[in-house]
Amino acid sequence: MKEPKPWVIPALEWGPLILFFAVFMLNRGGDVSLWGRDYSPLVFATLLFIPAILAATLIRWRLTGTLAPMQIATLVLVVVFGGLSVWLNDPRFFKIKPTIIYLLFAGLLGFSLVTRRNWLGMILSEALPMDAEGWRKLTLRMAMMFAALALANEIVWRTMSETAWVYFKTFGMPFLIFAFLMANAGLFKAHALPAAEKDTDG
Repeated sequence: MKEPKPWVIPALEWGPLILFFAVFMLNRGGDVSLWGRDYSPLVFATLLFIPAILAATLIRWRLTGTLAPMQIATLVLVVVFGGLSVWLNDPRFFKIKPTIIYLLFAGLLGFSLVTRRNWLGMILSEALPMDAEGWRKLTLRMAMMFAALALANEIVWRTMSETAWVYFKTFGMPFLIFAFLMANAGLFKAHALPAAEKDTDG
């Protein structure tokens, strides 16, 4: 299978989210009338976000032949909770979607720790070769991070404006995840497998 160009995968990941943000910002001055119904800017943006992320996921699958379990879970929850927001014309369902996603991820990672199963390593070991102790530490830290993100999402959407929540979802959450990964660079290096260290040096 032909390897996609380097910019394609980031475009597929960020494209639907940027579309969601742009549509919301362009229409936040008032409701949008469509098919005889008035939709709030957030619900209208969600209406366009769902087919966009479906298309992006399908294209990614066709290009790479694989989808990570987290990508599949995210897609299902976007369709379910986004669909409920559009169907009931209630943005609250879409706002709680990140909370459900992050709690699900935190729960799965926590369960893998209790049962001593390296699920995270099974998914990421090819891109990030580490020893068992490194995966145990990273799994614990990621479970705590996802739980913290779920709590943060609840605080933001329940106490701040809708615009503030959209900014937080579009830019705040990805930045926090990126900052988390950068903060764990020392762990990746300390627990890298010898072969991975050799490849890096060579």
